Amino acid sequence: MPERKKLLLRLDPQVYDAVAKWAADDLRSVNAQIEFALRQALRGAGRKPKPAPEPEPGADDATE
Repeated sequence: MPERKKLLLRLDPQVYDAVAKWAADDLRSVNAQIEFALRQALRGAGRKPKPAPEPEPGADDATE
């Protein structure tokens, strides 16, 4: 799996509180909830991200 991107995100405190409550209701972290909402927005805009490429069989064997 490719390394996940890190970014600093500044939010209005009321927006953060609303996202945090939504995340708690869905049993997700705030980070996972933001990613969920972004993915929904991307699908709605017709910009769904391409799935990550599947690792080739045996690719994990080198670490054992």
